[in-house]
Amino acid sequence: MSLLLSLLLLLLLLLLLLSAGAGAYLLLNRVADRSVADLSVRWAPPPSQFIDVLGVPLHFRDEGPREDGLPIVLLHGTSASLHTWDGWASALSGERRVIRFDLPAFGLTGPSPSGDYSVESYVQTLIAFLDSLHVYKCVLVGNSLGGHVSWVAALLHPARVERLVLIDAVGYPFQPKSVPIGLRIANTPILNQLMKNVLPRAVVESSVKNVYANPSLVTPALVDRYFDLITRAGNREALALRMRRARLDAFSTRVSEINVPTLIMWGAQDRLVPPEIADRFHADLVNSRLVIFDALGHVPHEEDPLTTSAALKRFLALQTS
Repeated sequence: MSLLLSLLLLLLLLLLLLSAGAGAYLLLNRVADRSVADLSVRWAPPPSQFIDVLGVPLHFRDEGPREDGLPIVLLHGTSASLHTWDGWASALSGERRVIRFDLPAFGLTGPSPSGDYSVESYVQTLIAFLDSLHVYKCVLVGNSLGGHVSWVAALLHPARVERLVLIDAVGYPFQPKSVPIGLRIANTPILNQLMKNVLPRAVVESSVKNVYANPSLVTPALVDRYFDLITRAGNREALALRMRRARLDAFSTRVSEINVPTLIMWGAQDRLVPPEIADRFHADLVNSRLVIFDALGHVPHEEDPLTTSAALKRFLALQTS
């Protein structure tokens, strides 16, 4: 389908939406931006903190024993937040220091003033954040977009990464079997402009269920979290901008240069980033182990935190024995 025809179809859709019946629908689903102060009441209780990093007020949590010399740093994926790691933090922070933060454009951190959402910019933010906490070596864990940031950080700053964990990470060209409707809208001109003001809860619910192998695990409370945090002031515009400018295969020809001990975790039911990508990481990363979770999807750490965090514990025990 030509670009011109696509735009004409989108304009037609917009006109239909603006008809009398659709106008009422838009009015009912109009969702204004919400302030960080408003959202923080529910989503940033202690131990949440905020810290200025390169001009961005990062929302983060730092839990577990401070004497741990090798903290576990957790990076979430697109449209997620540090809360996606709640289960892992509960499972790990009794013994290990666990640090997580909302990447720029997402969660309570919100948009970057520069509008730069390249993987290089995310890596720069990560390193500056770790510097601010005086963390100079860590176990770096990332899911999806966070996985991309993690392995590029290990490539560009190998001295900072003692162990690397990639969970359904992006980094190579891939053909998704299914893309969540929220991401499709964010990547579609005109519709992503409409999303700035209109956000049916059903769109968010469908998008979250799309990345789970078992949609029945997606509770109303979980949908609340994703719905609320995407309405953080500026996040919807930032998501559309990131989708338009992101290169998901940036540095893909250099993956084999990474020699950090790496655990690759993947949900066999991932319909967004297929398991074939896990095989490619495993082939290119000579110092890697691969674990496939047959019953899990694109966010296995969130869908089954106990099983997946146990795999991490086994990996770290093997590496330190």
